[in-house]
Amino acid sequence: MAQFMKPYEGPTYALMRIIVGLLFFAHGTSKVLGFPAPAPEQAPFFVIWIAGGLECIGGGLIAVGLWTRWAAFISAGLMAAAYWLAHGTNGFFPINNGGELAVLYCFVFLYISSRGSGPWALEAPAERGGQQSGGAQ
Repeated sequence: MAQFMKPYEGPTYALMRIIVGLLFFAHGTSKVLGFPAPAPEQAPFFVIWIAGGLECIGGGLIAVGLWTRWAAFISAGLMAAAYWLAHGTNGFFPINNGGELAVLYCFVFLYISSRGSGPWALEAPAERGGQQSGGAQ
């Protein structure tokens, strides 16, 4: 049906991985550095430094395509935990409890974890050489 997009499958996936990684990185820098948005008011220490640090590191690695599978898998777990700790207590459905971004990140990261870095990644030459992406596995 949508065969016209088949030639663009790799670049489209790479753009998604890069943009999602950069957006996740921005969430981390907002928590840790207060840029580009201020840190959340009265957020607990672990949210600022642990979650923010993981968002910076994970988002950066995903964006550049280095150790992508591991970074995405850990980031998916972080977003699952964030959903249940911050949003799940306010009701089950993400649209009602404000957790739709955490759920979206979680499942996009699971997809990236299953697919690997793809093209335009620092580990892409290793993938073309027959090795799996995501560093040592």
